[in-house]
Amino acid sequence: MTVTEQSTPVRQGQPAEERHAAELAFLAAQDTGPRPPGWALTPRAVVTFVCGSDGVELALPGRRAGLPSKLVIAPKFVGERALVERCVVTLAGERGLLLTGEPGTAKSMLSELLAAAVSGTSALTVQGTAGTTEDAFRYGWNYALLLAQGPTPQALVDSPVLAAMRAGMVVRVEEITRCLPEVQDALVSILSDRRISVPELTATEDAVVRAAPGFTVIATANLRDRGVSEMSAALKRRFNFETVDPIADADAEAVLIRRQAVAAVQRAGAAFAVDDAVLDALVTVFRDLRSGRSTEGWDVERPGTVMSTAEAVQVAASLGVAAAYLPGGDALDLLPGHLLGVVRKDDPADHARLLGYWDGPVRRRAENGSAMWRRLWDLRGSLR
Repeated sequence: MTVTEQSTPVRQGQPAEERHAAELAFLAAQDTGPRPPGWALTPRAVVTFVCGSDGVELALPGRRAGLPSKLVIAPKFVGERALVERCVVTLAGERGLLLTGEPGTAKSMLSELLAAAVSGTSALTVQGTAGTTEDAFRYGWNYALLLAQGPTPQALVDSPVLAAMRAGMVVRVEEITRCLPEVQDALVSILSDRRISVPELTATEDAVVRAAPGFTVIATANLRDRGVSEMSAALKRRFNFETVDPIADADAEAVLIRRQAVAAVQRAGAAFAVDDAVLDALVTVFRDLRSGRSTEGWDVERPGTVMSTAEAVQVAASLGVAAAYLPGGDALDLLPGHLLGVVRKDDPADHARLLGYWDGPVRRRAENGSAMWRRLWDLRGSLR
């Protein structure tokens, strides 16, 4: 049985190392160049895995059982290749990497892809919240064993960070700025000293856990969001910052939205049957509202809600599921209602801003003779 033929149980939230197992195995065999300690792939292969091979078939240097002789690596992240290369260089230097940007710009997806390619797993993850404690970065205890044996190595429960340190792997910290500052600062000494002290095990060889080669941290943080805590200057200095911007190219964004929406609808057990024209309208509306300017150059009042690519994917997927399971109308007729659901998440005044967009660019496009935009203009009443 080849890698591509292996049967993996289908489930929600399948990690990158399982979704792309065939590509990871192929790249590990295809690029035999030098690798940093603990890395599953070469830095060049990591970049290729994330950005794709530009449609070029890569060839294995020889025959390998279970692997194809040639393979095109699909792109998985839509963004600058130079950004990905800088991220890989940061990780190869065992320095912390902080991916910043607005919500919905694929920071988490990029961190997952990088961890899967570098360490072979993206599972070592801490999800930052206001309730995250320092134990999530250091260690905890199995209290049944602690009461029975006292503080022993067997009673120690590794955090994802400590597990990554022992194995020399990448650990991901999602939404680090949602953690309280004193919790965030638990990472300062870890990133500086590359070790964790366990005072309860003093006078034993397990009192200090030192990081194996290859250990590093990828963190993500939103620039524009509520409920965030400022990072200390000391912690910031332990990271290289990289900003993940919204997708600049409209065509590339449309391709990404369609691809991910198709996958989402297929996971829901149906075929995707939304016209490209409807998706083009969806992408146009999101990009206009996100930038504050229409494609024609007309000013648009930006809503407080972030009109991210991730939100656009969810709307496209919802249209696809409705078309498959609740047929009987045009998917375009459902678009205004889903857009209203997006813009009203944060600020009630965004409802008025969406109506203003309809009274501006949508009306003008309808007056210029576009049948699709005329239909959208006729649907203005569904926004009330």
